[in-house]
Amino acid sequence: MILLNDYEAYCFDLDGTIYIGDQLLSGVKETIKQIRKHNKKILFITNSPTLTRKAGKEKLEKLGIETNIEEIITAPYLAATYFAQKESNVSVFVIGEEAIFEELEHFGINTTDRPLQATHVLVGLDQEFTYHDLNKATEAVRYSKKLIITNPDPACPVPGGFMPDTMSIAKAIEVASEQQIDQVLGKPDPIYGNKMLEILDVPPQKTLVIGDRLETDIHLGVTNGFKTCLVLTGISTEADVQRSSVKPDYIINDLLNIFYPEVAYIREK
Repeated sequence: MILLNDYEAYCFDLDGTIYIGDQLLSGVKETIKQIRKHNKKILFITNSPTLTRKAGKEKLEKLGIETNIEEIITAPYLAATYFAQKESNVSVFVIGEEAIFEELEHFGINTTDRPLQATHVLVGLDQEFTYHDLNKATEAVRYSKKLIITNPDPACPVPGGFMPDTMSIAKAIEVASEQQIDQVLGKPDPIYGNKMLEILDVPPQKTLVIGDRLETDIHLGVTNGFKTCLVLTGISTEADVQRSSVKPDYIINDLLNIFYPEVAYIREK
């Protein structure tokens, strides 16, 4: 049973949890409103490599969810903070869409389109990825010896099905370059969890992560000591839970009436 006052912070995945495509999922507005009414902290945490924090805020508000930019973590934002805090004198060769370039530029991170000038290769989802891009990225990885990816997702949910995500592209580059992936920045890596704790300033055990993927959202909780709730509106299913060693603390059908177990479907592990 989930009691609202059991937690001080509620962290929601976006794709498959809050929305799919441009469709807001059931119970989202009511749940967010109730959490805010009780003055709990909220964080929207996504592995989306095509979303800046600014764009994430705009999308949520377009769907009727009021938020501020400090309540959002996206994969491009996390990548930019990683290079800003962990690395110096970098020149990043990027495979990815405009969101990655925008966040890197915002943090003053140098990028290059010349493989032999790269100190690192950063890979995110790129819906226009070509053989030419694969060839250049392979050359950059062979030269820099640093292959970093924004998120580990092989696919992401879209209306009517799924589409290939970052890991699908990254694996092609990994195989072609014969260089293993050095760092995965997105959920469930501790880098992501540490950024959440930095923003929230709440103990891990008082933080509930709500998401639709066992291998990212729920594993994030296991890795970082957060409590977890799997919502069955995205990728992972009950059958997946039975097969997986990663177990959520709760399972719900959707966010509607999440705090009312006599109405919502909730199962504690």
